[in-house]
Amino acid sequence: MPSSDALLDAALEPVVGSKTAGALKKAFGIRTVGDLLAHYPRRYARRGELTAINDVPLNENVTIVAEVLDVRERPMRARKGSILEVRITDGRSGGIMTLTFFNQAWRAKDLKAGVRGIFAGKVGAYRGALQLAHPDYELFDGEDERDSADKDAAKWAMQPIPIYPATSTLASWQIAKVMEIVLATVRGGAELPDPVPPDVRNERKLLSLNEAILKIHQPETDADWQKARDTLRFQEAFVLQATLLDQRAKAKAQAATPRAPKAGGYLDQLDARLPFTLTEDQLTTGAEIAEDLQSSHPMNRLVQGEVGSGKTLVALRAMLQVADSGGQAALLAPTEVLAAQHLRSITNMLGPDLSASLMPTLITGQLPAAAKRQALLRTVSGQARIVIGTHALLSDKVEFFDLGLVVVDEQHRFGVEQRQALRVKTELTPHVLVLTA
Repeated sequence: MPSSDALLDAALEPVVGSKTAGALKKAFGIRTVGDLLAHYPRRYARRGELTAINDVPLNENVTIVAEVLDVRERPMRARKGSILEVRITDGRSGGIMTLTFFNQAWRAKDLKAGVRGIFAGKVGAYRGALQLAHPDYELFDGEDERDSADKDAAKWAMQPIPIYPATSTLASWQIAKVMEIVLATVRGGAELPDPVPPDVRNERKLLSLNEAILKIHQPETDADWQKARDTLRFQEAFVLQATLLDQRAKAKAQAATPRAPKAGGYLDQLDARLPFTLTEDQLTTGAEIAEDLQSSHPMNRLVQGEVGSGKTLVALRAMLQVADSGGQAALLAPTEVLAAQHLRSITNMLGPDLSASLMPTLITGQLPAAAKRQALLRTVSGQARIVIGTHALLSDKVEFFDLGLVVVDEQHRFGVEQRQALRVKTELTPHVLVLTA
């Protein structure tokens, strides 16, 4: 038996076959046993509760629980062969749908009046009536059980049936059958690695990961899948928080150059020439950033505010604190238009004297060759204390003299690896400030 970690990382193909594995990969990107186990049901149905047919949407793939009302076979008009029409009902509200099969009269042996099952396909309309043409279906077993003791019948009728996110090529019960193959290994004794410590699990009365996986996919009662869902939700939140704490600890373990403000320096000169008074929020945010910049550990701060709230000014004041300490700041914008707007805005706020001293510089992919060479020279020499650009700043050709602060505008446009590319352009990790609306 493979180890628990090896089981989750195992490729699906040897477990379920190449055809099924290929279908799961194409439909959902599922590649491993762990991926499949994390494909949780989107809802649960019951044999004794039928789906409201009148609520199903046209032209969409649906999975419904229904009962066969009647079956009839009729010849085709334009060509040889027959059409098998099976009417199914939800047992209420007059909800009726027709299942249509061409030249498959043999299905009448299974699809008899009174039989219940799960039916899946794309909903269409024919002569004003809802229709599923050549649907997939699975009929419920256990009619003998239902006819036995009332207690057993009630249990059979009310046992939750997992309904999985499905496609036109993979029906919900097909996924359930594949899941059974994998769950047999879990049920057979393979202990899945549970990231939640036992004492935390016991304190919150949570299930083990093995129990949660089994009960989310094959519950016997509603309480089973509800308890499993609560456990898996907590586990997801626990892993996320633990990962964030780990990243924070690693960040604190890194070294950064403290960037202290300088009396009478660039920052004081900017504040003195502003034609307005900073708002209370701008002052509070600026003070917190200023304190972080003086730490020997890299700052990693997010500033969120509406358009026009002054995020750029807050970022510029942080840049000038870094410039006061002899360092450089880079502002990464998602587009060339936005980068150029930032350059104009920052230059206007600085005024001619501060702009001449700090030399804000633009680096984008569309710069003429001569202008780009000059911008790169200003950056690597440290002459440009503020560098503004697009993805072009991530290029290996862009080198900094002393990069102390990275400001990222609209971070959702940039991946983690792209932002990391700027961080490695200096010996010590730079401080990071992210702006978002």
